[in-house]
Amino acid sequence: MESELIALNDLKKVDPVFGQISFDNHEQVVFCQDKDTGLKAIIGIHNTVLGPALGGTRMWKYNNEWEALNDVLRLSRGMTFKSAISGLNLGGGKAVIIGDAKTEKTPELMQKFGAYVHSLGGKYITAEDVGMETSDMDLVHDVTPYVTGISESRGGAGNPSPITAYGVYMGMKAAAKFQFGSDVLSGKKVLVQGIGHVGETLVSYLTKEDARVVIADINEERLNEVSSKYGAEIYRGKDLYSEEADIYAPCALGATVNNETIGKLKAKVIAGAANNQLADENIHGALLKEKGIAYAPDFLINAGGIINVYAEIENYGKQEIINKTENIYNTTLEIFSKAELEGITTHQAALKTAQSLIDARKLELKK
Repeated sequence: MESELIALNDLKKVDPVFGQISFDNHEQVVFCQDKDTGLKAIIGIHNTVLGPALGGTRMWKYNNEWEALNDVLRLSRGMTFKSAISGLNLGGGKAVIIGDAKTEKTPELMQKFGAYVHSLGGKYITAEDVGMETSDMDLVHDVTPYVTGISESRGGAGNPSPITAYGVYMGMKAAAKFQFGSDVLSGKKVLVQGIGHVGETLVSYLTKEDARVVIADINEERLNEVSSKYGAEIYRGKDLYSEEADIYAPCALGATVNNETIGKLKAKVIAGAANNQLADENIHGALLKEKGIAYAPDFLINAGGIINVYAEIENYGKQEIINKTENIYNTTLEIFSKAELEGITTHQAALKTAQSLIDARKLELKK
């Protein structure tokens, strides 16, 4: 009995949610488990002031549950600011499913996850993310209406990846305009790290503009496929971050701008699709500013995906999706100007802009 009490006391000291660095006044964190399907998932709802929390579901083989929790907390917080700065009436949420999407994902698991989403009554709306396909969202839709990114044949907006890539491309051009004086990317050397759905489409846009594209990925088969398709150069060196380049585009997982890499970076612009690119948004945002590297905030320029799926809620068409995504270019330039004027980082400038919109809505609701 004494050993049980000691163990219980130890658990209390851990503070598994509220004590996490990534916990930022989240409204709700839901842990989901189902023995029959093997489902282990966490849904993070950060903020619903502007509307229901919308954010994709990521399936990943995390090293441990703490890593999964940290990821969902960081990602859901980012979605709050992504929706706000994009002018969408949505809050921030995200979900992670712990497991290997290639070997452990089943229709039954996805439908069980959909049942948990449904139990939240619309406070959280899910969508596609890493490890997910449009067909998975269709399975979730079988059991709940609180899902976006379903097949066009079922009335959805389809795969959001192409629109996400287009928004990143627009943000990259704006960052180039700020840093180099021109948004023309022809002849610029761009390192694209991660060539999944979004990364490949970004490579397509860059190739069409005659940029010199260098690609890196852990999947050798994908590297060869994309290189052959677009004529992109495969990175064969030992340290991507030390590579001479004009633009670094992180399009895989986050936190690649960190204590280890930031001193090596040669690129003058960082603009990519990955979420949470700065391992520490305050420390590393400031270091980028000191180095004179123009950082296009990730949650701003990768918002094309949420703009795409938001169309399913607001019932607007493809042209409106394109128009809203193209506006990322203008917003990015505004953020660079705001940061320069106020002497703050671009990440801080983007957060301030997004937070001001949330605060304004709070005041409206109090009246």
